Amino acid sequence: MIPVTPLQQNCSLVWCTATMKAAVVDPGGGLPRIKDAIAKTGVTVEKIILTHGHIDHAGAAGILAEDLGVPIEGPHEEDRWLIATLAEDGARYGIEGRPFEPSRWLVQGDTVTIGDLTLDVHHCPGHTPGHVVFHHPASRLAIVGDVLFAGSIGRTDFPRSDHQALIDSIRTRLWPMGSDTMFIPGHGPMSTFGRERASNPFVSDRALAA
Repeated sequence: MIPVTPLQQNCSLVWCTATMKAAVVDPGGGLPRIKDAIAKTGVTVEKIILTHGHIDHAGAAGILAEDLGVPIEGPHEEDRWLIATLAEDGARYGIEGRPFEPSRWLVQGDTVTIGDLTLDVHHCPGHTPGHVVFHHPASRLAIVGDVLFAGSIGRTDFPRSDHQALIDSIRTRLWPMGSDTMFIPGHGPMSTFGRERASNPFVSDRALAA
């Protein structure tokens, strides 16, 4: 996990230990820090994957893809409109942003490979309409972007956000992955789905039953 941008977004470097092939997840900015992590781990980045199109997650994706000569996969095409406005959004937040066209848009049921690893793709709208989550069942690990956080959930006060859709995404897409699944959120520390089902004030089992 590599926190980047003034919003301290969790960019992640994920790799297959058998092949040392890697993917950069959500490079919103901080390219020197990301490139330093790549160099220190000795991995070969073969792609960039994106959970959604907000500036702090996707602003530098096109720049890094060009620098490394790799494709971008994700998010869902419902976030195309956000990617188209990255330069304007970046100017508002003081973050460099460049629009781009992903090599591949992702949909529910797709898979993404990193070396010998295969990640399942789940479309989880709500925070943004095109948000996706990456899940590696064998490792009990999910990369959830801004859908869910330790003790909170993604904001739904943005244009085209949908609070009920976000709750439904968490309940129908994330919880079935299992309570022992660890997740990397878009901001803040890691947690498990079980911990959030027990104590998250927005989506705990008790909160959803109320």
